[in-house]
Amino acid sequence: MDKQHKILIANRGEIAVRVIQACKDLNIPSIAVYADDDIDSLHVQYADEAWALSGVTAKETYLNIPRLIEIAQNAQATMIHPGYGFLSERAEFAQAVLDAGLIWIGPSPESIEKLGDKIEARKIAASVGAPLVHGTAQPLNNAQEALEFAQTYGLPMAIKAAFGGGGRGLKVAWQLEEVEALYESAVREAIAAFGRGECFVEQYLDKPRHLEAQIIADQHGHVVVVGTRDCSLQRRNQKLVEEAPAPFIDEHIHQQILSSSTNICRAAQYVGAGTVEYLLSRDGKLSFLEVNTRLQVEHPVTEMTSGIDLVCEQIQIALGRPLSIQETPQPQGHAIEFRINAEDPARGFIPAFGLIEKFTAPFGLGVRLDTGVLSGSLVSSHFDSLMAKLIVYGPTREIALQRARRALATFEIEGVASVLPFHRAVLTQPDFTENFQVHTRWIEQDFQHNFDVAPRSSLSSQSGVQHFMLEIDGKLHRVGLPVGVFSGFAAQSQPSRENLVEQSSSPNDVIAPINGVITTWKVVEGAQVAKGEVIAIMEAMKMEIQVTAHQAGTLQHLAQTGKTLKTDEKIAEIIATS
Repeated sequence: MDKQHKILIANRGEIAVRVIQACKDLNIPSIAVYADDDIDSLHVQYADEAWALSGVTAKETYLNIPRLIEIAQNAQATMIHPGYGFLSERAEFAQAVLDAGLIWIGPSPESIEKLGDKIEARKIAASVGAPLVHGTAQPLNNAQEALEFAQTYGLPMAIKAAFGGGGRGLKVAWQLEEVEALYESAVREAIAAFGRGECFVEQYLDKPRHLEAQIIADQHGHVVVVGTRDCSLQRRNQKLVEEAPAPFIDEHIHQQILSSSTNICRAAQYVGAGTVEYLLSRDGKLSFLEVNTRLQVEHPVTEMTSGIDLVCEQIQIALGRPLSIQETPQPQGHAIEFRINAEDPARGFIPAFGLIEKFTAPFGLGVRLDTGVLSGSLVSSHFDSLMAKLIVYGPTREIALQRARRALATFEIEGVASVLPFHRAVLTQPDFTENFQVHTRWIEQDFQHNFDVAPRSSLSSQSGVQHFMLEIDGKLHRVGLPVGVFSGFAAQSQPSRENLVEQSSSPNDVIAPINGVITTWKVVEGAQVAKGEVIAIMEAMKMEIQVTAHQAGTLQHLAQTGKTLKTDEKIAEIIATS
């Protein structure tokens, strides 16, 4: 390097660790930032420096642009890497980084604005002849307009946040009577996740595969597709399993993806790493979906099959260097990534939180683990549930699948629920391993398996930071220390009544399915409800979860909207109809 740079990673978890590793490979000092719950986290321990964001929620910390810029300047950073999620696709953050005289590791604010707006991205895709389904040209004004689109073009129909990604603010309507409610839900999720609620609609291909092209582009006009991926195994429109290269697609579809993704990025004058996503219908119809103007969670499978370090490539591009490759490399072997989320498959993949009592990862030939946790780490209720990613590689897809079975059989996580049982089960399904009949709704519609409910952690999940005023050389200083650091010197206080979880003890009780907040009661107190009727909406990690009536009867509210609840806490009663 001509100049000594320092990179601040405006993120957390496994992606922050991944970027720090790239910094070490390039001999560039790294700076971590952390929310209160992350004070003991792996990325904080691994970085060369770590600075406190001094807050609890995402809004106070990893979404706090002024605070991130302030830390970058105080720490004498020269570059900022946003990772994925949080502010990675926010043009105003990219601009704030540039305005502060720092180097932004990512596409220009203008490109983010163009392609991050999914409606504008559709226009660009159409201008270069990319395949497209019918959709609205502008954000909708209300739910009635969504209903009118459905009546004109038919169902199913996707309602999508115009800004953001990761499945947040995306709803699929299959019946006319649910369109208005789903539109309103998509708007709420979009506001919670991205701060903007604009939504548009488009035709939704029934049982499609989800395909994508990994793009890298430098400041000298070179645009290269590094490889393709299949990300069809999803739940709640969020990916669980990804693989590269995309298997079982014909050469015509492959060439359509390569040419259209390149043309879209050229038209947007794109620079950096990005992903162009598509849906492929069962009858072979390809349709452009969106562009993610950032690094993807699933980037490791492309790295394993292309030999390209995408994070190092991002950094080199930001420094003005040309791409290390000039054309699409021939894929070598096959790689599959399994997202290791803290979610309970037996409870509909609802998020789980708490302390990880045991984290024993697999190892051996063809196994890579990207992790943000270890034994003793906290899975915070304030952030995404992704703990780690298991990436398995083999010279063929069949060998990769067999190595995946071996790796998953030895992977152990205790203390919090995980999706490991799902991953083990999916490797027994011919739809995935043999004839590849999976699609984006395969888990909800076709997959059948009885999972055991994950046991609860016996350890306290109390973590975060306590602040103390200490006198040093006659001056008071506010010092943040991990919660419980002095527990060996003081008796533990008794838990307050409000911190006790009221467990269900009556067949009339309605209990919270997740740790989260009740945002809406859908049924007023004293009303009659039917079994299976949605009575409330809870939110956790910017995702809405429906609470349904377990029996018919009269509803009595026991929790107010806005209240933070623990899993299995009693929130209502339904007095059974006699």
